[in-house]
Amino acid sequence: MSKKIAIITARGGSKRIPRKNIKEFLGKPIMAYSIEAALQSGLFDTVMVSTEDEEIAEISRKYGAEVPFYRSEKTAGDFATTNDVLLEVIEEYEKRGQHFDIGACLYPTAPFVTAGKLQDAMDQFLAAGADTLIPVVPFSYPPQRAMVTENGRLVFKYPEYMDSRSQDLEKHYHDVGQFYLFQVERYKKLKKLMLGDILPYVVDEREVQDIDNQSDWDIAEMKYKIMQEKKV
Repeated sequence: MSKKIAIITARGGSKRIPRKNIKEFLGKPIMAYSIEAALQSGLFDTVMVSTEDEEIAEISRKYGAEVPFYRSEKTAGDFATTNDVLLEVIEEYEKRGQHFDIGACLYPTAPFVTAGKLQDAMDQFLAAGADTLIPVVPFSYPPQRAMVTENGRLVFKYPEYMDSRSQDLEKHYHDVGQFYLFQVERYKKLKKLMLGDILPYVVDEREVQDIDNQSDWDIAEMKYKIMQEKKV
């Protein structure tokens, strides 16, 4: 039986939306949604939050996550990457004699992640035998039809597609920034989530929203309400 860990990456130093990871989202701290989804999925032996912030740690424990250690100064800074954080967490657990086969990284501002999505994604991931699973969504407009400015005038970036019909163009996808699943041993070798044999998990675009400013936050709350109404 493989051992699984969910790692929720929640540092305290958000710049664009201060204290974003614990800001109230429809009645509770936004990071609580990620913690609850991981716990309710029943998939993980350990659900932990990686943070350097005592208030975030306190809220994490309140909602049922573990915070067995704090981030190092290196991974608490503005330039630390998700990969830096995940590798540090895995290494610290291994120092303590705890080894995991499957890892999940959940972002703390991802209220659209549900227990059901995690279960479905994990089923697909284990069946495929991939190194990593990444949730993605198609670009809403074909990137092949992109325009750029040159000397103050619009030009097609890819003029060969100027007269192509949108439906005839190859579909392009982008990472939705909600969660990732990965084989721990492969990840320790690759050291990046975006390398190796990657399985796509296509998400409904109505349940995707970057949250970088207050307008994004307001839109995310509206989308979340719609998602909940759809379930009912």
